[in-house]
Amino acid sequence: MQATSIMSESSHLNSPSRTPVYFLGIGGPNFMEATDHPAYAKLAAVGQEIMTEVKPKAVIVFSAHWQGGPNKIKINVAEQTDIIYDFYGFPPHYYEYKFPNKGSPEVAERVIEKLVVAGIEVERVKRGLDHGIWAGFMVAFDPKKNPLNVPIVQVSLYNNEDTDIHYRMGQALESLRDEGILIIGAGMAVHNLHDFRAIRATGDTMPYAFSFDRALKEAAIAKPEQRQAIMSNLMTRSDARKAHPSLEHILPMYVSAGAAGSDLGEQLWTFSEASLSWAQYRFGRVTVA
Repeated sequence: MQATSIMSESSHLNSPSRTPVYFLGIGGPNFMEATDHPAYAKLAAVGQEIMTEVKPKAVIVFSAHWQGGPNKIKINVAEQTDIIYDFYGFPPHYYEYKFPNKGSPEVAERVIEKLVVAGIEVERVKRGLDHGIWAGFMVAFDPKKNPLNVPIVQVSLYNNEDTDIHYRMGQALESLRDEGILIIGAGMAVHNLHDFRAIRATGDTMPYAFSFDRALKEAAIAKPEQRQAIMSNLMTRSDARKAHPSLEHILPMYVSAGAAGSDLGEQLWTFSEASLSWAQYRFGRVTVA
């Protein structure tokens, strides 16, 4: 295990009303109760930052656990939403958790407008929030301590592994940040569950959990005009398919980086554990009114 804290100042200024963009490492349902895990307090701190300093009007979120079609994006247009218990084999009380939330058809239509202009095919659906969002949001936005009292609009990933098309989707949504709308990608910087189960009892951390984590940081903090090319090259690395046997947990990072536009990225914190990395990123500065 290794923990690193990096809180560098970005010299690239936001406009006063421009929200930053986040990529958050969000674990499985058991993470909600892992209060002693190093990532727990860090994720809660980011949630506090968002609600007390960023103060978004709404949140658009991309989860590793919702993919649309290979050439089509799905978007949740429901106003009244529930949560989806899309996991199996957990103790019964996990299926009794509640995460209060509401959607916004109006914000969803703004997202659709931006995507359509960019030539992205969109399908409107009504669904609840999957655990790739609400389990982590229970920590970041504790309903009792730090409630997320603004609308949440979930947008799917594509059901493909084209990193560039996900980056371009983020680019299409960048201007919504000037309307006080916050964009969050929810996934993991390194995510290999097969190895996690195999080495869980040993306490070992796989080398790729460090090496790919470092490479991702280098890509994320690169000059904005170079970022897309460097991030595209990430998946050609020899450790890439070890870090991500499938790409759904890293694709939200590409959306977030695309939505960052000319804002610089910074790694807020990272923690490599077994075959995972819990890294958190922010693109752009938090401007306190």
